[in-house]
Amino acid sequence: MMRSRDWDEIRAIYQEGIETGTASFRTPEISWKDWDASHLKTCRFVACQDKEIVGWSALLPVSANFDTGGVGEIEVYVKQGHKGQGIGSLLLDALVKESEKKGIWMLQAGIFLQNSAILKIHEKAGFRVVGYMEKIGKAKGVWQDNLLMERRNKLIA
Repeated sequence: MMRSRDWDEIRAIYQEGIETGTASFRTPEISWKDWDASHLKTCRFVACQDKEIVGWSALLPVSANFDTGGVGEIEVYVKQGHKGQGIGSLLLDALVKESEKKGIWMLQAGIFLQNSAILKIHEKAGFRVVGYMEKIGKAKGVWQDNLLMERRNKLIA
């Protein structure tokens, strides 16, 4: 589970992901207090190897403007040098399982088109493409297209 004292390592991994230009429109120039307030309090995980945090995952609420308490937006980040080892899949699987236990009925993710590795991880975890968003935002000054993916809770009929 993620703890506030993990923030420096989490933020560094977040920054690496943002610098790729294919991971997020957000910026990590945020304090732990603000990050903590903007994310759901449950479903926060870190992956460790030899006491080093090598990845993290968490859920954001989809909207603050209306009641979407049963929907979470996924964030999964893996440290450079540790990708391709299944860490992203483990973090995503943990999010899926815990979110289902907590009664979250839908998870969604916006995936940059060129980020084929994370697209495959989401497909493997049971996500499906439900939309295509053209030029939805800029990353490193370049307009990016996203695929919108979702996964419905298998425990809720």
